Amino acid sequence: MISPSGSDSVTRIFERAFAPVHKRALGVAVGLTVGLVVMAVTMFHLIAQPADVPIHLIAQYFYGYDTTWRGMFVGGWWGFVAGFVAGWFLAFLRNLMVATWVFVIRAKATLAQTQDFLDHI
Repeated sequence: MISPSGSDSVTRIFERAFAPVHKRALGVAVGLTVGLVVMAVTMFHLIAQPADVPIHLIAQYFYGYDTTWRGMFVGGWWGFVAGFVAGWFLAFLRNLMVATWVFVIRAKATLAQTQDFLDHI
């Protein structure tokens, strides 16, 4: 039999393992990362000017982007927006899947406990 103090530590472990991900925090983190990567790649291409990588194709996805210093900031902004949306959506999906999984497990456990209810009447 598990002692009450052991039960509390197991409960805390499960609460941490299945804690929801903060959607806005993950969105900001992914958005900043994508925005900075787009800015860094554009800056590299402005300074080194490699001819073999068609970075100008980012303009197909980010309105106003160009391989210029101004375009670097426009690409950083659009990278942040796209990354924020992707991070927020990933956190939302993860939270939804974990909540659904926990609900199903709890429902199965409850049904298993009450399966032989009529046998005791």
